[in-house]
Amino acid sequence: MAELQCTIARHISFSGRGLHTGKVVQVALKPAAENFGIQFCRIDTEQRVLIPADCDWVVDVSRGTTIEFQGQKVATIEHLMSAVIAMGIDNLLIELDGQEIPILDGSAQPFVDLILSAGIVEQSLPREYFVLDQTFYFYDEEKDVEMTAIPHEDYSITVMIDFNSEVIGKQYAQLKSLSEFKNNFAAARTFCFLHEVEVLYAQGLIKGGELNNAIVVAEKEIPSSKVSYLAQIFNQNVHSIPEKGIVNHIDLRYTNEMARHKLVDVIGDLGLIGTRIKGKIIASKPGHSANVAFAQQLKKYIREQKRIREIPIVQPNASPIMDLTAIKEILPHRSPFLLLDKVIEISESHIVAVKNVTNNEPFFEGHFPNKPIMPGVLQIEAMAQTGGILALKREGNTKDFLTYLVEVEDCKFKFPVEPGDTLVIKMEILEELKRGFRKMKGIIYVGQRIVAEAKLTAKIFKP
Repeated sequence: MAELQCTIARHISFSGRGLHTGKVVQVALKPAAENFGIQFCRIDTEQRVLIPADCDWVVDVSRGTTIEFQGQKVATIEHLMSAVIAMGIDNLLIELDGQEIPILDGSAQPFVDLILSAGIVEQSLPREYFVLDQTFYFYDEEKDVEMTAIPHEDYSITVMIDFNSEVIGKQYAQLKSLSEFKNNFAAARTFCFLHEVEVLYAQGLIKGGELNNAIVVAEKEIPSSKVSYLAQIFNQNVHSIPEKGIVNHIDLRYTNEMARHKLVDVIGDLGLIGTRIKGKIIASKPGHSANVAFAQQLKKYIREQKRIREIPIVQPNASPIMDLTAIKEILPHRSPFLLLDKVIEISESHIVAVKNVTNNEPFFEGHFPNKPIMPGVLQIEAMAQTGGILALKREGNTKDFLTYLVEVEDCKFKFPVEPGDTLVIKMEILEELKRGFRKMKGIIYVGQRIVAEAKLTAKIFKP
């Protein structure tokens, strides 16, 4: 039985300081309808814009993951995203009155607790997965980051880190299933090195950084002359460390907490693919830059495969739903302006028709006769005729009604149509407008190529 999409049961809110801005931000998590996805909304701006949690909109990965859409940014989203993905939330509206998601304790645990306190409910539509069918590889030579994704029956992640640090050492963490996240990974906190803290502070960042929301690693003893300066950075007392170690002697929650936190970041950043995947991820020395680049690589492949899978399959020997005789009973068009040969699929919301483009088409005589190409306007006409059949079929009484094409939007011609091509024309209902009007999306395929697409509005009338 297919898994169902999920959202939270009720609205829940929290507040906290952003790690880099230091500003207090109020955040509300709200239930959302099926297929809404994960979207953010800045309520502190004049224009309310929905900002998709999507790797295509990532604009900064320097010290966290920042997305921007239509001029509005949301920063440091990775810990919240990891909790949302790991807890199985598919649809969620995240409203905030500032630019940065609060850092809270530096882990994903507070977000997990918030989601659980709000409750999780199943929705009516199935959850979508993309099962990886081949191995994917990414390597960043400059940072020596390596990421691999291989086919697997579940979602598994393995992370290895090595910062050439005597304090941290080489660490390894493995999540075999997202069901392990809550108890074994969510509490792992973000971390950084003391020398990085000083640079970031000088750049006007980490204004919300404290010793209780990050693990700060000192590779050598802190001189007494620096203690007061560090106290200023962290807004609290800092004691010298005899040799090297964790500043202020914070107890680690796991012996490999740093590797586990890197794994948390990988989940959050790959959650920006927008589709849940089944596969095994292996990451060596991952960081936000590599995570997002790998997410974009996977998303590009997934998008291409979805497009291919959406192409209707024409079975040459299969009987059509409607042959040419049946089409003529619905449409008033006749040769040379009847541009359909058969209908192979039809439902309440979509239709697929076929047009075989032959060398003796009358329009080839005058349209580039030395290099015959089917006019784009006739491709639109073929879409309109296909959509007309669907619209009339939905009315139930096809003989007493006709359709007019009244509007064409977002029309694109991507490849020329030539003699010998078989046009597969797919029309889908986008929305019912005022009575008698239907808006549809049309795509024409030749093989695996999209050769034309447009949005058409038709009016149904009684002559």
